[in-house]
Amino acid sequence: NRGAQGQSSLKELLLPLVRRVIDDRDLNINTNPVEVYKSWINKREAETGESCNLPYEVSNDQALDHKEVRDAIAMSIKMLKNVLENFVKSITESVNKIPYGMRFVAMKLRQALQQKFPDATREEILKAVGNLIYYRFMNPALVAPDAFDIVELSVDKGLTPDQRRNLGSIAKVLQHAAANKAFTAENAALAPLNSYIIEAHPKFLNFFHKASTVEEADVHYNQDQYAEVITLTRPVIYISVKEIVSTHELLITHATELAPDGNDQLHVILKELGAVPDLKDILGDSVSPPAGNSPEAQEQYQEKISEAAQQEVSLTLTSRFDVTEDDDTDMKTLFVRTKRMVVDILVAQAGENLKDVLENPASEDQELEYQTLVKRRDDREERRETELDSKASKEKLMRQATVRDQSLPLDGLKRKVVRNLQLLESDGMVAMENNYQDIVDAIARDIRNQHRHRQQRKRELGRLRSTLESLAQKAKFFEDQSTYYQTYVEACLGNLARKNDKKTESKKSTVKYTAQKLHQKGVILEIEGLPVSQFRNVNFEIHSTEVGHFEVSAKFMGVSMEKVELVFQDLLQLQYEGVAVMKMFGRAKINVNLLIFLINKKFYGK
Repeated sequence: NRGAQGQSSLKELLLPLVRRVIDDRDLNINTNPVEVYKSWINKREAETGESCNLPYEVSNDQALDHKEVRDAIAMSIKMLKNVLENFVKSITESVNKIPYGMRFVAMKLRQALQQKFPDATREEILKAVGNLIYYRFMNPALVAPDAFDIVELSVDKGLTPDQRRNLGSIAKVLQHAAANKAFTAENAALAPLNSYIIEAHPKFLNFFHKASTVEEADVHYNQDQYAEVITLTRPVIYISVKEIVSTHELLITHATELAPDGNDQLHVILKELGAVPDLKDILGDSVSPPAGNSPEAQEQYQEKISEAAQQEVSLTLTSRFDVTEDDDTDMKTLFVRTKRMVVDILVAQAGENLKDVLENPASEDQELEYQTLVKRRDDREERRETELDSKASKEKLMRQATVRDQSLPLDGLKRKVVRNLQLLESDGMVAMENNYQDIVDAIARDIRNQHRHRQQRKRELGRLRSTLESLAQKAKFFEDQSTYYQTYVEACLGNLARKNDKKTESKKSTVKYTAQKLHQKGVILEIEGLPVSQFRNVNFEIHSTEVGHFEVSAKFMGVSMEKVELVFQDLLQLQYEGVAVMKMFGRAKINVNLLIFLINKKFYGK
């Protein structure tokens, strides 16, 4: 249901909520004690340039021992409560915005669970339904709205890490509220939200019940037992090779449940198909055989098989049990043919009811009007001849049978309709007692539904065009975003260097320190296998090769080590990820925050 309709529904529901979150610059929700702790440590050290003398790796409980961490989390929970109510209210009142397909599947899931587990409570059943509606359908789009095209962002304004964390925190609480799952010791910091979860859960249950209560598919789509016979253009589906094999396997496994009658047509089809084929047999020569029998070659071959099996093919659906159009032993086909003939008769001759029209002979004017109608139709069909040549054989048979019916005079056509109606009446499909009103009502429904089908096709075409345009825009967006980020970082580093050119004319592009001096500054924490008393015999040299790039060389007890390339952008990434300590030269443990502070001070004048 993530097609055009499902995508549009999600966007209509979530866009206002997501936009409110990402536009709030003061909203900063982080309820992870360790992340809050590391952020606090990083900020202190980066601002002061001094080590805070606190451990860098701590547990949740150890992080919560610090008042600064507890205060930051309390503020996050307060912000979280303020935004949650809008989300719960909007989601639980959005029943009519959920696509019909999703609601229909949810209804069938609820009914199947009630039948299979009659002793299960209403809450237990609806929790399972909620897992489909909220967790599988809504939650992914809420966590990553840019990936599901909920929000449209320019290249220079992608979602920030803080905005993603805010949305993730909101989605986490909503998921717990939908499942009535309290936060335990593992998430002790979120325990204050348990009372809110208990309060919101009944709202979600009512929402899941309403969402899983919908009309049957044949009513919703205005389909009946004659719909397949009426359709001239065969439906086309797009399905991967792997899905075909999986569908075949599922049908064989559940054939008895799907078709309890042993003479059902499904069993005939499955018998003809035989056992489930292997993917290799279906793909054939489209995948080249492995180059050898080595494990690596076999693994690569299996990867090629899996990749090829994901490719989609288009299949035109036709009935395995179709009969020719002029076979009057098939009552559904006969019913459809008779409807077409009745329409032609009613256009030329009117009456109080169909029986009255069939019993009264046609006048010369009515016969002339009917022949004029047939001629206009013949002319129109001649113009379509080229198109008909490319149609399936069944459609040609249908046209040929229609032409044979139209070649009769009006009275002859009426006599044929009477014979057909008698056959249909013997099968219980029409009745002379109500003047054959059943077939007239069926024609009226066809006329009413025809407009709906045309409008639906027009909407589907519009959605397909919109989807193609969105995909093209999204591909261009990602390409531009990657280029923009790289250019932006390079420009920022370049501006920093140029800004401080005048201030740093007297400064060298290289700085030298002993390990002892760097240890005093807190940059070096330890050197494996070397006591602190020997740090004075270890020398470090940091050389700026280009903007944002540095080359670090070192001599350990007079022995030169291989040079290490240091990218300032990578250091910032480590700091953002909460990595406080990194290794250099395989032995020296470096404080990332204080190394960034040193580089800023010595090379960028900050």
